[in-house]
Amino acid sequence: MTKLSGKIALVTGGSRGIGAAIVQRLVADGATVFFTFHSSPDKARTVADETGGIAIQADVAQAHAVAQLVQAVLDHPANTTKRIDILVNNAGITKDTLVLRMSEADWDAVIDTNLKGVFLMSKAVCKPMMSQRSGRIINIGSIVGITGNAGQVNYAASKAGIIGLTKSLAKELASRNILVNCVAPGYIDTDMTAKISEEQKQALQRSIPLGRTAQPSEIASVVSFLASDDASYITAQTILVDGGLAS
Repeated sequence: MTKLSGKIALVTGGSRGIGAAIVQRLVADGATVFFTFHSSPDKARTVADETGGIAIQADVAQAHAVAQLVQAVLDHPANTTKRIDILVNNAGITKDTLVLRMSEADWDAVIDTNLKGVFLMSKAVCKPMMSQRSGRIINIGSIVGITGNAGQVNYAASKAGIIGLTKSLAKELASRNILVNCVAPGYIDTDMTAKISEEQKQALQRSIPLGRTAQPSEIASVVSFLASDDASYITAQTILVDGGLAS
């Protein structure tokens, strides 16, 4: 029996990058995994085919869509226990630019998806988790929520907000055995880093004490740990997975 056998997991933003790696890892660890996508049906279909995860289209920034999503997961035939044991809030976007050029729409879009989405999703799963008297909520933050980053005031603010939300929600839900933690990745080897030049990539790697960017699977490993019984006494924490960059 694998460590997440019988568990029902819901991962937002699971069609690419870190989210797809999390879906793959949780399925490998025995969980039945539902994941959301917003505007990439082909990529979502590929992830579903390759991992066995179940894709559901949803906009996590919309309360009605979130309510429908959670109910769909609870009612799905593959969810034989009618539970949600694990929520991974991974969905996120960037609209990077310097603050003097940043529009209100750029600010709102990032805050709505990255921070409001975590609030809406967490609130929606609280009811079934409280009834179960157990659950894990794992929020994907970023080191820029701790260090800041020029050109990302909206993104950094959203990720700093997730850290505060994590700590506060963990205190509210601890009495019901619902553990809430945040994973804050550093630079990851994804589509974003693939677009930079080789010179920029080498400069980036030199800034990281471990001398390299992370693989998405290395973030997924930490999520898997936090979702498992091995992390049964860990809550309200932000775990940096950044190769020592923010130390």
